[in-house]
Amino acid sequence: MAWGPASVFTAGLDFPRVAPVRQRVDATAIADPHAHVRDGVTRRLAASDLTGKSIGVTVGSRGISHLPQIIRGVIDGLRARGANPFIVPAMGSHGGATAEGQTEVMAGYGISEASVGAPVRATMDVVEVGRTDRDVPVYLDRNVWESDGVVVVNRVKAHTAFKAPIESGLCKMLAVGLGKQRGAETMHRAGLARTIPEAAAVSLASGKVILGVAIVENAADLPMQIEVVAPEAFHDTDRALLVASNAVLPRIPFDHADVLILDWIGKDLSGSGMDPNVIGMWRRLGGERLPDYRRIVVRDVTDESRGNAIGIGWADVTTAHLVERIDYAAMYMNCLTANAPDVARVPMTMPTDREAIGIAIRTSGGAASPDAVRLVRAHSTLRLDELLVSEALLPEVRANDRLEITGEPEPMRFDEAGTLLGIVGAPH
Repeated sequence: MAWGPASVFTAGLDFPRVAPVRQRVDATAIADPHAHVRDGVTRRLAASDLTGKSIGVTVGSRGISHLPQIIRGVIDGLRARGANPFIVPAMGSHGGATAEGQTEVMAGYGISEASVGAPVRATMDVVEVGRTDRDVPVYLDRNVWESDGVVVVNRVKAHTAFKAPIESGLCKMLAVGLGKQRGAETMHRAGLARTIPEAAAVSLASGKVILGVAIVENAADLPMQIEVVAPEAFHDTDRALLVASNAVLPRIPFDHADVLILDWIGKDLSGSGMDPNVIGMWRRLGGERLPDYRRIVVRDVTDESRGNAIGIGWADVTTAHLVERIDYAAMYMNCLTANAPDVARVPMTMPTDREAIGIAIRTSGGAASPDAVRLVRAHSTLRLDELLVSEALLPEVRANDRLEITGEPEPMRFDEAGTLLGIVGAPH
């Protein structure tokens, strides 16, 4: 792509100064997730003899904190009852909708036979296990169907596409994740809010599910609650833990901003790349524009996302660096499965961070004076405990007892290539 003198787009534009701000969040966390899960599984299966039984353990495509320790805890608990556990990718269409791709996604999260002590059995083949009352077919991973059972592991969290009593959790992992690409597409087309709990009930009735491990993370992205539950408790557990998760869902602490800069988007951060529960659900579902961030800039896609830049369609400006890293086949497959082509639309693309941020400021209505620009920079929509905010927002920071200014305002810094310097929060 020929850019010519790209700086002409932002010539003469002044950038606001920014100060580091920390959100005070509930950091209550489980000290030893491995032991917590191992002991929970062992207790739940105390009356079961699984000697020689082949039991699958699901791993999804989300970047759950301490995931290798959690999965190893499940495996150790199963082995204590005599089982022969194996790992099954439960990712719908993610990883390019291939067994090899899904295995590689898991490896990126530290999940392999070497790390958790159980073999990986990956397939995209499914078996139809029944139909809902509305005649929607329900599918299950063939390796799980041919095994002696499965333990379903998932984080319970608000979904990025709908609102309901049951959203992302154990039921979704059953209906969508273990349904592979065929099941995921079927669930999306039938309507997730209604179909997920109905389809999960069909899968549970198959008798293949022996346990669920439901995880709630705090606003600092750490496991704060992990419940090991029987199959008959899946629906109630999803409902109860969704309430707990929503209570600690990280938010950007401003209802209005001219520009929001996200250093990272990615499937490991949100199923939609960036979470519309954070940037404004109106971007996906319409309705009231709250919170209202006039322009969103996304700078890069995580390595763990493997080029799937789903969610980029909600940004207003991005960088050539990000666009060059997109695996369009993986992103399009994900979007087609989810019946959401809009989230794959590539926005205005600029050659550098400086140009991208400058265009966002220029078109947001905040360019008249750098002192007036309401700008927020965050690591991602998942990690919001540390932010950089412009001076125009500091009065609101000082008025909020959950926020703390941790440094003096400084100019936004770019290197000679126009790359924004510094980091926000911990590395991804």
